[in-house]
Formats: sequence, structure tokens, C-alpha cells
Amino acid sequence: MKGSYIAVESLLKQGVDTIFGINGGAIIPFYDALYDYKKEIRNILVRHEQGAAHAAEGYARASGKTGVCVATSGPGATNLVTGISDAYMDSVPIVAIGGQVSTRLIGNDAFQESDLIGITAPITKHNFQIRNTKKISEIIAKAFKIASSGRQGPVYIDLPKDIQLNEADVPIVKDIEVIGLKLKIEPDKLALKKAAELILKAERPVILAGGGVISSNASKELLALAETINCPIATTTMGKGVFPETHPLSLGVAGMHGQEHANYAIINTDLLIAIGSRFSDRVTGDTKVFQEGKKIIHIDIDPAEISKNVKAAVAVIGDAKKCMIGLANILVHEGSKIANRSSEWRKRLNELKHLVESQHERDVKKGGLTQAFCVRELSGMLKENDIVTTGVGQHQMFGEHFLTLNKPRTWLTSGGAGTMGYGLPCAMGAKVARPDVNVFDIDGDGSFQMTSQELATIKEEQIKVVPIIMNNSYLGMVRQWLETFQNKRYSGVAFTKNPSFEKMANAYHLPGITVTRKSEYREAIKNAIKSDETMIVDTMVDKEEGIWPMLPPSSSLKEIIMGNVVFKQTWQDVLAKRQK
Repeated sequence: MKGSYIAVESLLKQGVDTIFGINGGAIIPFYDALYDYKKEIRNILVRHEQGAAHAAEGYARASGKTGVCVATSGPGATNLVTGISDAYMDSVPIVAIGGQVSTRLIGNDAFQESDLIGITAPITKHNFQIRNTKKISEIIAKAFKIASSGRQGPVYIDLPKDIQLNEADVPIVKDIEVIGLKLKIEPDKLALKKAAELILKAERPVILAGGGVISSNASKELLALAETINCPIATTTMGKGVFPETHPLSLGVAGMHGQEHANYAIINTDLLIAIGSRFSDRVTGDTKVFQEGKKIIHIDIDPAEISKNVKAAVAVIGDAKKCMIGLANILVHEGSKIANRSSEWRKRLNELKHLVESQHERDVKKGGLTQAFCVRELSGMLKENDIVTTGVGQHQMFGEHFLTLNKPRTWLTSGGAGTMGYGLPCAMGAKVARPDVNVFDIDGDGSFQMTSQELATIKEEQIKVVPIIMNNSYLGMVRQWLETFQNKRYSGVAFTKNPSFEKMANAYHLPGITVTRKSEYREAIKNAIKSDETMIVDTMVDKEEGIWPMLPPSSSLKEIIMGNVVFKQTWQDVLAKRQK
């Protein structure tokens, strides 16, 4: 059969039921073959290739499967790059396929030729350029195996036009050995024993759970480990939802915009148990200060992350689920030692957590229509399995603080790359993967406009999501930085001519509603949920609201800003600040 048909058959063999993409000259043979597989593979025609990549990410993160996006050569494929980079930073398994000019033209600056192998090399786990039609099936099988194995991530496939048109007689491969792909899944027993010894000696232990725990589908094992050792848990931004945030041991999200009690715990712990987290600068701040006074157990499937940013006293390399099962099995017999651990630590954390949550409630009640109010109100309306995606900016951090989530894969946001425009196409992909749940996109007026053209895709494909725009006519997070650190020199952040997002929805043949008062908000969300199709909720929030705390530039978790006041993360200082 033709190479284009081999490619489609190979995707079917990998269990693919949906692709997101745009047709074009160099990928026409692939799409022509896809025409004969309409019942097996849903082709979602997006309006921009960046939307295709983010939708593939949303599909992957909501389902646990590998997402697929497709583009033509040249600008089509380069438009995928932002989404591929985002997937690389956040370890999301996607396979991106780009058309390419015919092999005889590669390197000759042909029309719509670009070197995607060179461009994607730093932002993929691996990339392939297929030069022989007979190799299509095995390369696609390798791509899926690489994307989904170990530390997950994106793989790019360059597919020249003549390779799609040539014929070959080859078997369609499902699984294949990938030379050089060495995975350490099972943890070392000695490392587990050393980790257990440190846990038993610790007086003030804290677990930091990252996105790797979600990738491992190990939320149940995390809960079991935490309850076995009676240990408080903070999460990274990417780990939000992996541990029930209503659980007494939950501290919420830590890091640059994390909760004070979570950051206080991480700064003052004597043992930090990090699972599936790469110690991003947004989590650690100044790494020298971050490490002071504590030992670190680092559990991760990627050995390259061990002691890269912070030094680990004990490294346990392997799949997070298997590592936690092994650790819990050792510690479950040490109940008496764990029970005798000092209770003063937990008492302090609980008191501070109560103070922070009380402040949250005051923030929600005071003033007019604020992002704090909108996000907390939405939180109370969510069902347990509903999914929330976000753009990037203040609204994202308000979501981190004011949403209470209890299930993994219900919080989909751009962490490492911080990609504005992520929210809407990610929501689209998530809803395709999970049509049984409501999917909400908390977005900003700046972030939303970067990929708002996907409203046309949503209408055409009858995909129902609920975009909630926190419209403050600013790039809100940058404005907050300029207010705090640049004496309100607002340069390049004001959106003085925003469209009416309600009318924008109408232009795409969708309903919309504009909210200007607190009293209107809840009913608007209810109507959007009840609507048979996507309804935009344009929320005119306070223009200069801030999300606190935050870290000053180049500082540590010990120094946080509340408004324009900097204070240290000592117990007395935080307590006094909160009580005041």
C-alpha cells in the first residue's frame, strides 16, 4: 500500500482515535488516506497548528493516552513548535507529525521547506525523518513507545511527500524494540531502605508531589504513603489534584505563588520527600537557601534530574508508583516509631493553614467582582471529575490558590513553558478525551486572544467547553510585576481596545454572556453549563487585583511579598502577618 495508508494504519495500531491538525501541500497524501478511515479516526480540523499541539496535550493529559497532532511542511510544522516545546517542558506524551518536501528537494530551500529535525531536536525526546516508505510503521511504533515510556514527552516525525506516495509491502507494527531506550522502572531496594531510614528519623517531614506522580497514575499510592507515615503534602503547580486538597494532610501548592503554609513547611522541614518533581526554579527560588537545614529524598524516573538543581541525600530512581509501593511496604511495619513523632510540627502547619484559608474567605467576600471571588465560586460548583484548564497569567495563579481539587487529571495548565493561549485548545482536547465531564477554561483576556480562533473549531466539531474570561484589560501578571517592582511604570501591558467577547462568541455562531456584578456570576456559570454548546462567560473583573503571595526576583521561599510588604518565612513573622 501507499506510505500514506501505512501511516494511518500504523496510527490505528497504536490505538489512535483522534488527531488534531491542518491539511496542506506536503501532507495531502496522508489526509487523502485518512478520508477512508473516517469511522476509525476522528480528524479535528483546527484553525492554527499551535491549537492542534495544545489540543493534543489536553487530550493526552485528560486521558493518559498519547495525543497526536498533524501539520504540513514549513510554517505548518513550525507553528506546532510552541506546543511541542510546552509538552517537552511538562513531560506530556504527544506525537507530532509534519509533512515535508520530497526527499530529492530536502536541503534545497524548496517551497515550504524547513529543517524541523534541527528545530525540534532540543524540544523533543526524539525526532525522526522517514526516508524509506518501508520504515513508516516501525518508526511510528518507536515514536509512540518513546513518547509514553519512562519520563513522557513529545516525539516529532518528519514525513516527506514522496515517502507518503511510494508503495511498500510491510507488516503494520504495534510494538518494537527501541535500541538505546533503557528504562529503570523498578527502584533499587537499598535506596528504598535508606529513604525509609531517613523518614523514620525525621521530626518535620514533608512530601512534595509533582506532575510525575500523575503521569505514573499513582495518586492512590501517594495517598497510601502519606497516611502510612502521617506526612503533610504540598504539590507543585503540575501536581495539583494528585492528592485530595480536602484531606487533612494537604498543604496545597508550593512555590513562587504558592500558599504560605506550603512554602513555610518546605523551608522549615528537616526532610523533604520529592516525588516526580524536577525542582524547577518556580518551586525552589534560591536553591542554596532552599536546601538549608534539610535532607532531600528525590524519587524520579529520570536519573538526569537527580541532583541537577538541588542535591539529594538519597535518590530513588524508578516509576513513582513502584517506588511509593516499595517505600510504604517497608514503613508500614514501623507504625509505633511514626506515631511517636512530635505533633508540634503538624500543629503549626494546621494553624497557619487555617489562617491562610480564613484570609482566602475574606479576599473572596471583600470588594466587587474579583478573580478570587470568581474562581472560588466556580470551585464550589465543580463536580469531582470536572476538568479545569487555564491560560497563563494571574487567572492561572488564582486557580492554583482558590480551586479545591481532589482528583488527578482535573487541573491542566502550562507549567514549565508558561504558554499563553494554552487554555482554550487544551480544553478542547480534554473534552474530546473526556466527553462525560464538564471542562472549564479559566482564561485571561490576553491569553484567550492568542488562540481564540479555535472557537470556530469548537463550533464546527460541536465540542462543549465553558470558557470563563477574567477580563481586566491588562496582561495581569506582568502588570502586577510592574506595579510591585517598577513603580507602576505600565509599559506594554494595557489592552485598551479589547473586543466584546460576548460578541466574539456570536461571530462564531456561539452564545456568550457578559458579567459585571457579583450577583450575576453564579447564574451565568449555571447557564453556560446548561447550554447545549460552548458559551463564553466574559467576566469584567477588578483591573488591578493582585495574586499574593509572590517571590521577589532572585529571592528564596523565605522571602515572600504580600501586597507591597516583604516578610520572612519564619513562624513568628508569618503568624504575626496573618493575624494582623
